Amino acid sequence: MNKTQIIIDSVLGVAVVVLFVLFFTSKSQSPVASSAPLKEYTGEALPIAYLNIDSILLNYSFAIEANEKLVSKQEDARLKLNTKLRTLQNEMQEFQRKYENNAFLSAERAQKEYEKLQKKQQDLQLLEQKLSQEILEENQALNLQLADSLTSYLNIFNADGRYQIILSNTAKDNVLMSDDRYDITKEVVEGMNARYNKK
Repeated sequence: MNKTQIIIDSVLGVAVVVLFVLFFTSKSQSPVASSAPLKEYTGEALPIAYLNIDSILLNYSFAIEANEKLVSKQEDARLKLNTKLRTLQNEMQEFQRKYENNAFLSAERAQKEYEKLQKKQQDLQLLEQKLSQEILEENQALNLQLADSLTSYLNIFNADGRYQIILSNTAKDNVLMSDDRYDITKEVVEGMNARYNKK
């Protein structure tokens, strides 16, 4: 699961809980639906905002640095595995050449060499699994840090309570259309970067 998806899921989970609480608290206050006509829209901004998560990931300094570190670690792991794989392939070709030319003194010696190569192959597979697991765990940890950083900043950003709901949006998944005044992404990214750069 990529980091964008984890952040999205986290923010969506919070939004669903907030909507759930708002829905049931408003129902308990007014159990009978009002038959009064809807008020005409006056142009006032609603206490709702949304964030473009993709923009945050592309512009938040911590997310950029974390992604670069993760990509670098993936490249290092791939290089390490490819180097070991090439070495193993060369050893297997050498074994095959010796075997075809009857270069081994005995069948027992050939069998030991073959078993040694199989062990190296198994070790390489285990190394690949270990490196993949490490990268996955690091990715998950970074996603949690990003989600925590965003949530922490939103608590500061919305300390005055001007927004009752802040939604997440990724590639127009949740907010299909809205007035630009509800998009607080730029303000949030600037604030998060200012706070991160102070650290």
